[in-house]
Amino acid sequence: MRTPRFLAFVACTAALAATATACSGATAPRNAVGTTGYKVEPTSPAASGPLPSLTWSLYAEPYTLDYALAYDYPPNTVLANVCEQLFRVTPDLKIEPGLATKYTQPDPRTLVYTLRPGVKFHDGTVMTAEDVVASLKRHTDPATGSPWGSAFKNVASIEKTGPLEVTIKLSKPDVLLHELMAASPGTVESAATLRKEGKDYGTPNGKVNCSGPYAVQKWAQGDSITLKKHDGYWDTKLAPKTAEVKFTFVEDAAARSNAFLSGTADGGYMVPSSSIADLRSSKRGTVLFGPNTGAANLAVLNLKGTLGDVRVRRALSMALDRKNIVKAAAGGVGEPAKAPTARGAWALAPEKTAKIYGALPEPAFDVKGARKLVEEAGAKGKKITMVTSSLAPEISVVAIAVQAAGRSIGLDVELKPVAPEAYSSIFVDPKARTGLDLVITNGYDNTPDPLEFYQYLRTDDFGNYGNWSNPEYDAAFDRANAEPDVAARTELTAELQKIALRELPVIPVYEAPYSVFLGKRITGAPTGIAQLYYPWAATIGAATP
Repeated sequence: MRTPRFLAFVACTAALAATATACSGATAPRNAVGTTGYKVEPTSPAASGPLPSLTWSLYAEPYTLDYALAYDYPPNTVLANVCEQLFRVTPDLKIEPGLATKYTQPDPRTLVYTLRPGVKFHDGTVMTAEDVVASLKRHTDPATGSPWGSAFKNVASIEKTGPLEVTIKLSKPDVLLHELMAASPGTVESAATLRKEGKDYGTPNGKVNCSGPYAVQKWAQGDSITLKKHDGYWDTKLAPKTAEVKFTFVEDAAARSNAFLSGTADGGYMVPSSSIADLRSSKRGTVLFGPNTGAANLAVLNLKGTLGDVRVRRALSMALDRKNIVKAAAGGVGEPAKAPTARGAWALAPEKTAKIYGALPEPAFDVKGARKLVEEAGAKGKKITMVTSSLAPEISVVAIAVQAAGRSIGLDVELKPVAPEAYSSIFVDPKARTGLDLVITNGYDNTPDPLEFYQYLRTDDFGNYGNWSNPEYDAAFDRANAEPDVAARTELTAELQKIALRELPVIPVYEAPYSVFLGKRITGAPTGIAQLYYPWAATIGAATP
């Protein structure tokens, strides 16, 4: 999911300055504000031995374990170890075969997948082409309500064309659909289980029966989810080193930090930025930083209100003091975002990233010029309602900064606090956006292709929260999505980026690395955002033999 879904900003603190090393990795910022830098690596040191169990902290309870509805960090963090896709995103942001051993494209509108033989679901049954067809088709059924339905917009048919072969026919070329076979759209579940469980599938009362290295053992609603090792797992390279993984849900940032410090939780992704300094100095574990495809943005939810005038959107962007936002919200580690997509999202063609980003101007900070734009637009004194939440301290920090920026140029920015679950609803339920103009989002890619992010700004796309529509943009997207050559497609995506920066349906704020805390007794975890689809828990084991 690119998608600016449920927000959970992750950043380092200024405490890094004392122990920082040189920046490296695709997502290492150019100029970390207030620190000398840090290191970005895709994995932690390899495990030395097995473990009977470990406890992993999530910042919220998953709202589902239904792969077709999983559209946020908590459910995908769990499901990455339970369910698998036709292809797989690796920790270093590459795409490799998964449940499909290969694919061919006999013509631009046909995708043929050869399935891996002998793959067993958790109940011992063997994966078939019928399972793949049923799993993919669920996204296209309006009754499922899958947020991934728009990814299949160009699909004419999905059919079994051999004992271990599935063919997708397209109405027009669609490069992204294939790439998304490495994310939720490409997940495979037992067709028999889907039929049997019905509406209970993916809930605490229903079963999930996929093929990943772990199976769901128990979902104690409001408390924890426990996974057990799948002994029949097909990929011997990723045979789990830990027999049992227990996920606990801790929404409060301070309580989550205390769980790490006390050893109640062995680890967790997306460490609260307010806790990183204490965790680094505690000697109870290690905070590591990995590749990230995400950037913090402001998504415009209402283009019929004050922000409907592009001059007002530009003015608000110009009024943001991004360097101070990075200091306050990210502990000084990160950088002002030059575009809605983070540089890490361009990992499919890393050799072009420096050139593309180098050509972009630094985001302007010009309060006087912004005030003039507001006056030209006749928007002085007009109201903008921005949603905020107690979900994470960073949300409030950024919201207050945006309110101050708006007021400094003559806009009346009102903050509307909502509960964490209501904040999540904004990204999946259009009705939840009623009366709101602006929301803080974490726009990220599930794959290493930046075109994925920009598909969500097409007319009528599910992720186009403000219903922005631009014919020039739509036509440019279609050209890019029909280009099979990675280098050429990257250049076409850069053109989309220019239009997005000119029109600002989303306003870039800042980008920062992914983070993970590992307690002293464990190691082996991938460190970056690929953990949303890579079976990360399988590689975790004992730090010492």
